[in-house]
Amino acid sequence: MNRLAGVTSPYLLQHADNPVDWWPWTPEAFEEARRRDVPILLSVGYSACHWCHVMAHESFEDDATAAYMNEHFVSVKVDREERPDIDAVYMEAVQAATGQGGWPMSVFLTAEARPFYFGTYFPPEPRHGMPSFRQVLEGVHTAWTDRRGEVDEVAAKVVHDLAGRSLAADAPGRPDAADLARALLALSREYDAKSAGFGGAPKFPPSMALEFLLRHHARTGSDGALQMAADTCEAMARGGIYDQLGGGFARYSVDRDWVVPHFEKMLYDNALLCRVYAHLWRTTGSALARRVALETADFIAGQLRTPEGGFASALDADSEDATGKHVEGAYYVWTPAQLREVLGEEDGERAALLYGVTGDGTFEEGASVLQLPGDDVPAGLRERLLAARALRPCPGRDDKIVAAWNGLAIAALAETGAYFDRPDLVERATEAADLLVRVHMNDGARLSRTSKDGRVGANSGVLEDYADVAEGFLALAGVTGEGVWLEFAGFLLDLVLDQFIGENGTLYDTAHDAEPLIRRPQDPTDTATPSGWTAAAGALLSYAAHTGSEAHRTAAERALGVVKALGPRAPRFIGWGLAVAEAALDGPREVAVVGPAGDAGTAALHRTALLGTAPGAVVAVGESGGGEFPLLADRPLIDGRAAAYVCRNFTCDAPTPDPAVLAGKLGED
Repeated sequence: MNRLAGVTSPYLLQHADNPVDWWPWTPEAFEEARRRDVPILLSVGYSACHWCHVMAHESFEDDATAAYMNEHFVSVKVDREERPDIDAVYMEAVQAATGQGGWPMSVFLTAEARPFYFGTYFPPEPRHGMPSFRQVLEGVHTAWTDRRGEVDEVAAKVVHDLAGRSLAADAPGRPDAADLARALLALSREYDAKSAGFGGAPKFPPSMALEFLLRHHARTGSDGALQMAADTCEAMARGGIYDQLGGGFARYSVDRDWVVPHFEKMLYDNALLCRVYAHLWRTTGSALARRVALETADFIAGQLRTPEGGFASALDADSEDATGKHVEGAYYVWTPAQLREVLGEEDGERAALLYGVTGDGTFEEGASVLQLPGDDVPAGLRERLLAARALRPCPGRDDKIVAAWNGLAIAALAETGAYFDRPDLVERATEAADLLVRVHMNDGARLSRTSKDGRVGANSGVLEDYADVAEGFLALAGVTGEGVWLEFAGFLLDLVLDQFIGENGTLYDTAHDAEPLIRRPQDPTDTATPSGWTAAAGALLSYAAHTGSEAHRTAAERALGVVKALGPRAPRFIGWGLAVAEAALDGPREVAVVGPAGDAGTAALHRTALLGTAPGAVVAVGESGGGEFPLLADRPLIDGRAAAYVCRNFTCDAPTPDPAVLAGKLGED
């Protein structure tokens, strides 16, 4: 065992038995490098990363390689999901130096944490123009020993260049209608008319851009925006990126046609896409969208839920195949012979046609990833295949609870449960929210980033944690009518105002009092999840709509200045910011439903409010004059009946007891 024993990160624990003398990221590791006068080898990855596992097996489990690392370096292992701040800073350096990035990330640092040599995966022997890992180690050691002046010069230049990248809000005010129209036009130019989605291979689920498209359609009636969203959702749902048997989405497609995925299944992708499909159903009534939203919600609640009530981070891409070898996709792919073995000749051949399983295969070694071009799957066929698949060795699960991703899941499950009359999903969302309050929040409402097995991790929450958890709590408040979730969201967002906002509305990914790194990370652009910057803007805007807080509204609008600058130029990469801007432009609308609990009229108005498509509308429900939500104050019943009040931009419509009238108020511009 090395120094990784006893940590909470499943990824780090996978390396606890390596012959490499790994250190976690601690001041003691850098002091050791200083004492020995050796460089730091920083290795960053995550539990579900296929190539991280490959490099670990090839190099970190090799005794000779480990001995060389131990003699000439202090080796530090970081889970990027626990420390996104470290990952962001050094990935920025890797991309600036090499023009590309990815994981595993391998960076060599001075004892002052300054980077001077960069890479990602290195093979055990030279391959495809790449040096071997041993050659890299020897080259860095030689440079450190014989050319220290050059090393220090490179490190100083990298830090200087990174320091010059700080961002401002970049533009006065929030985006206007013309800005959002230009963003839509730019996004449409990147649209793949043949296979849907945006860009080429590899193709990622564009969750945040899809939310923008749905909100833009709701505000403007744009048929083009809705068509791009609907067609992309259908292409993904029918492709191999979607698990046609068990529900849930893989991380991305290696091809432009959504056929072959990179098989790891992440909580954040599934939470975001569950919400997208639920919102698409809310807009169109699509049966496909309803099915996928519910299957994805059931995947989250069934396959990712932990005993503590939260949601695990990921399922691995790799699992054991029939020979006992760990290979990517083994759990998910099928050959025609395997289908016939489970289903018999006739049903096996029918399943091959339905799911696109061919003799040549769409994946490796004649196997195919299941697709579903049509909907005519015979009753019981899917269930029989799913039961047979359950007998295969399952992919590993990363049981780490990440606050931000659980916030996204809370929002998705709460809304999906409300839309489709699934109170069990709302209950799962509530249990996860309870866990975050009990385990991740301290008495001062400061968040910890992770926990595992009910034990909180040592790393502080970053901006996306505060923003996404607040987003989840706000959604849960609107669905359940429990004002405590609005109150908890307020605690978190007050800390955003106090700890994460700089001059001119700029937001930082780490708090003012966080551990200083070589640069304080900040990034308004989306990655696989909404950026902390724009997620905070969205939660601040919703909270302001609930409470009338001018401070939160002002902070949200100032944060949206960067969207005005970047949205028309790079809409794919600031999709959530554009979605928030749609809400700001529409109001957002504030809906107060007053009426007795358990009353049919109250329930009908509440459901209608939740199903309204007005971008970013907030919903409060409760007794007339109840203290759970500020929006309920001074809102009387109408002739003793439940009533709904709709306001925006300091103006309120006449209240109505009629769900049909309310629906019109939430669907009109």
